[in-house]
Amino acid sequence: MSWAFLRDLLSGVNKYSTGIGRIWVAVVFMFRLLVYVAAAENIWKHEYDEFECNIKQPGCENVCFDHFFPVSHIRLWALQLIMVSTPSLLVVFHVAYRENREKHHNQKLYKNPGKIDGGLLCTYLISLILKIGLEIVFLVLFYKLYNGFKIPRFVKCDIKPCPNTVDCYISKPTEKMIFLYFLVATSCLCIILNLGELSYVIFKYSIKCYLKRHMKKQQ
Repeated sequence: MSWAFLRDLLSGVNKYSTGIGRIWVAVVFMFRLLVYVAAAENIWKHEYDEFECNIKQPGCENVCFDHFFPVSHIRLWALQLIMVSTPSLLVVFHVAYRENREKHHNQKLYKNPGKIDGGLLCTYLISLILKIGLEIVFLVLFYKLYNGFKIPRFVKCDIKPCPNTVDCYISKPTEKMIFLYFLVATSCLCIILNLGELSYVIFKYSIKCYLKRHMKKQQ
């Protein structure tokens, strides 16, 4: 899978982000995207082929694997990476709209098209709220799909066409557990960063509005 578009998106977003936003971009790029591409993808690469049950009944391994792993961890992680990054496109599109509007009118309409104020401020806040919401949704999804943040060494399966309760063994459970904990930790870190940035932007805008009103009263 090519991650070039996500890399370019994060690079573009970095230009319009606050200081906390730039830290979020660095965390997503270095501790999530690069870890996924360099290591995690290979660990889950042959998860179905390495899933073994102590019986060779045709179809038994298939239904057991599908029951305990309805969605691959690594594919869900990839989807999470894409989904939590795409709200930033709202900011990029809004800045592009401002720049295109200036070209169309052939005059300077904004002091800086990339400055977070006015309509762009609302877009930026919406993108932060969406990112926080999506991170939480995926953490809940991981927890619900796999009955907690854990990788068991083996599971007991009694689903037809298995003739009785069979033991099915998962490959590299410890290694997968480490990366699963890493995934959860980085997701929580990103939520904290997004909440911090949301609070910072709202606080900064509130102070700015207060100072403007204060100046008007003095005049």
